[in-house]
Amino acid sequence: MFATLSTIHCQPAEVSRGARRAGLVLSGVAVLFLLFDITLKLIASPQAIEGTAALGWSAELIRPLGILQLICLVLYLIPRTAPLGAVLWTGYLGGAIATHLRVGNPLFSHVLFPVYIAVLLWGGLYLRDTRVRNLNLPVH
Repeated sequence: MFATLSTIHCQPAEVSRGARRAGLVLSGVAVLFLLFDITLKLIASPQAIEGTAALGWSAELIRPLGILQLICLVLYLIPRTAPLGAVLWTGYLGGAIATHLRVGNPLFSHVLFPVYIAVLLWGGLYLRDTRVRNLNLPVH
């Protein structure tokens, strides 16, 4: 009646050429935005300093945040560690959501922007990575 873990056999879900391309496009859009953001942080641009201060964070945190983002991005770009990179990005982006909520920024343009990036990251990964497709999470 109930299947045990040892009796469940997951067949790898094939990724079509179209799905893989769509996944690369979605991931690419997110990666380009994140690279731009990382670059501004690593060079400590005036825009990054001003934006960070407006969110209530110290300017000294700009470069460490950029380094943290770079590590997450490298993990996301390496196929073998891409799911780990996506999980780490999800945590980072959750913190960005909380920060925007705390300072009272507008919902759709600021608070939810990290959600849009996360959807691109995870959607792209789902479309191009069979391991993510094979998670078989229960839906109720």
